[in-house]
Amino acid sequence: MIEIKTFEQAEDLKHPRRVLKYVLLFCTSGEITLSVDENEYVITKNSVLTITSGQIHFIKNSNNATGFVLEFTYDFFCKNDNDIELIFHNSLFCHFAMNEVIKVDDDKLVVDALQLIQQEIAQKPYQYLISIHSRIQLILIEINRSKIKLGEEIYKPDALFLHFLEAIRGNFDKNLSVNEIANLIGTTEAKLNELSKLHCNKTAQNIIFGLVISEAKRLFTYEKLSVKETAYALGFNDPFYFSNFFKKHTNISPKSYKEKVVQL
Repeated sequence: MIEIKTFEQAEDLKHPRRVLKYVLLFCTSGEITLSVDENEYVITKNSVLTITSGQIHFIKNSNNATGFVLEFTYDFFCKNDNDIELIFHNSLFCHFAMNEVIKVDDDKLVVDALQLIQQEIAQKPYQYLISIHSRIQLILIEINRSKIKLGEEIYKPDALFLHFLEAIRGNFDKNLSVNEIANLIGTTEAKLNELSKLHCNKTAQNIIFGLVISEAKRLFTYEKLSVKETAYALGFNDPFYFSNFFKKHTNISPKSYKEKVVQL
């Protein structure tokens, strides 16, 4: 549900891993290189990197780096629409592999909040989970403020759109249509297309396709699944159809992609 550790304690981050939690890394000194899906990010002092639930990540190199790794589940943090919108505000925990390193302005606020979260988890005082939730809110707000000060355009997502993205991620094995997902989250296909166009300039169906392709790549590289196994894991009844689908959206066959990844 909620966990915090120092870089030194994060033994599990030394190897590729995948967790269904939202992960925030804050560097307090030195420099650390992190691999996330197919990209690399260098985090320096007073900088933060957020990783979306399900992304493959690991520490590739550390140059005397110290810092914190905060992990929490969607269910723990997202109690209402305001929480959902905050966690994705300015694309902090983005579903579309748009991770970025952000230099934090008020590093003391972030460090103090992380240390207090550490203390609350260890001691478990009365209503400590409520306290931790509030401190995560403060951290995310400070990261957003720091990003805006850099001249970034403010991006405020719609909670319903984020429910749509989470519904896709939580139902890959069912290969749901836009209409089926709309029914699942209590809206209409037209509304999902409207929001998808607004937030990503894509149709809802193309957003599903993009997230399915990202998931397929993770299953190839991290789970080491075969093309056939990946097809079934993503709800495709016909592996041949899945192969054509993958090639259409990536311009490379699944087999060639797997061979390319093995060589890296």
